[in-house]
Amino acid sequence: MKIHEYQAKELFRNANIPVPKGKAAFSADEACSVAEELGSYPVVIKAQIHAGGRGKGGGVKLAETLEEVRSAASHILNMNLVTPQTGPEGKLVRKLLVEEGLNIARELYLSILPDRATANIIIMASQAGGMDIEEVAAETPEKIVRVAVNPLVGIQPYHCREVAFGLDLGPEVTKLFYSMLTNLYRLFVSQDCSLVEINPLVVTAENSIIALDAKIDIDSNGLYRHKDLLELRDTDEEDLLEVEASSYNLNYINLSGNVGNMVNGAGLAMATMDIIKKAGAEPANFLDVGGGANAEMVENGFRIILADENVKAILINIFGGILRCDVLAEGVVQAAQKTGITVPVVIRMEGTNVEEGRKILAASGLDLITAVDLKDAANKIAEIVKE
Repeated sequence: MKIHEYQAKELFRNANIPVPKGKAAFSADEACSVAEELGSYPVVIKAQIHAGGRGKGGGVKLAETLEEVRSAASHILNMNLVTPQTGPEGKLVRKLLVEEGLNIARELYLSILPDRATANIIIMASQAGGMDIEEVAAETPEKIVRVAVNPLVGIQPYHCREVAFGLDLGPEVTKLFYSMLTNLYRLFVSQDCSLVEINPLVVTAENSIIALDAKIDIDSNGLYRHKDLLELRDTDEEDLLEVEASSYNLNYINLSGNVGNMVNGAGLAMATMDIIKKAGAEPANFLDVGGGANAEMVENGFRIILADENVKAILINIFGGILRCDVLAEGVVQAAQKTGITVPVVIRMEGTNVEEGRKILAASGLDLITAVDLKDAANKIAEIVKE
């Protein structure tokens, strides 16, 4: 789950990680009120969307007067902000962050994320802050410092020293950095984060170190432990079909292809998408109904897939285990009767009660295409969408 910068900075404040003074605003009038409350200029007006690169798209403005605050806020609010991370469709700006300007001496990069290959937590840092870290990694990888932390041991002073040395921090700033990095690591672990990123992390002319930006992604699998964090979810920033699917406990991700997929199990879903692409077609979604799905969930899954106008055909690939094939078949028939499926449907299923499932489908009178295996299913679905 992604959260906004202003929300991430509130978590930073609670964890004793220095951030600029500022508040969220939802109108130009509120932005002016926050600027007056800050009491000094310049102030920075930032668009709040779940995407980076906002400055490049015109979503970050510096204001020297109250009139400039109102003008910048009015311009950014309700704009369709297009950045390298939003895609060409952009995102509508519904809220702002207004915060104090800083006297910046240096811009650095800092992040913490899991490394699943080594089961460590990685601290990444670079002196090339304020830039796209992907570009830095591709063009000048030597500028990136990587420090691995064993999660069973936790962060130690030598980890902080190694990162500080890589950032070439002065003696005064280094002591402040140790405390900040330790608190950042503890926040990452305690809140079940999948990413914490500060870009840029700035050193001011007064030798303070402050998180000028803040990005936090929270592992959705851990949200049951953090009901307070769940309240930070902004469904306006998410795909409408993905939001609807989550209300039915379905794992759905909208993609750009034309083959709808219904699968039970994330690994099987990934394999299904891969073989669809290999057959020459493009998946329109990732939909995992889960091992414990029932007929109603299958019906809801169908309805969500069909809501995507790009879907030209649907591939159902189920391995019957906890979700029995006869239950799946009943769900398919129920969904077809209630939703009026108007696109071709290819079904490949194996496992528990597979023969019962096939009998249910055969007796339904539905125009369904069966496949003997996954390769056969992918080839048939590819032929359909090509036609």
